[in-house]
Amino acid sequence: MMEMMDDLELDQRLGARIKALRQSRSLTLDMLAERSGVSRAMISRVERGESSPTAALLDRVCAGLGIVLSVLFRDEGHAGPLARRADQSVWTDPASGYVRRNVSPAGTGSGIEIVDVEMPAGGRVLLDAPRSAHRLDQQVWVLAGEMVVTLAGIEHRLAAGDCLQMLLDGPIAYHNPGSVPARYAVVLTTSG
Repeated sequence: MMEMMDDLELDQRLGARIKALRQSRSLTLDMLAERSGVSRAMISRVERGESSPTAALLDRVCAGLGIVLSVLFRDEGHAGPLARRADQSVWTDPASGYVRRNVSPAGTGSGIEIVDVEMPAGGRVLLDAPRSAHRLDQQVWVLAGEMVVTLAGIEHRLAAGDCLQMLLDGPIAYHNPGSVPARYAVVLTTSG
């Protein structure tokens, strides 16, 4: 079960996935470091499972690989049209404490990804990697609590039931200004 995976095992799995994706693109550690803005030493530690990477670091590495963050968390071993909750990848950002669950079934060929996120009270995440390698259309639908999403310097205050559509082509910040956890769904699609 994906939910029961401990932090060390997940760090090792993430590291192996990053290394495999890097090698499949014929990138050296130095090349990925240059493309991502993450040091060669840090990428090496992450690939060996010796570091618990933050969402911001993973976002930068993914940008360097030309992929979206959810690709790292896909469980191709459970490919098919149904993704049972127990089999969905769950990851906690060590910096902010936010918990993300890849909801979408893997291996279907669909260009749509759904991610369920719980952001702790006061939690904040800044994803500022360059996104020129791919177009990323995204919608954030707040299911409970409140969120502030800042995109292109514009702050969007969202309450439960609100949905924000955006083309992600620059930095984005997520913040839960409330005193209780917020829960939201991210629906994204890539093209071109």
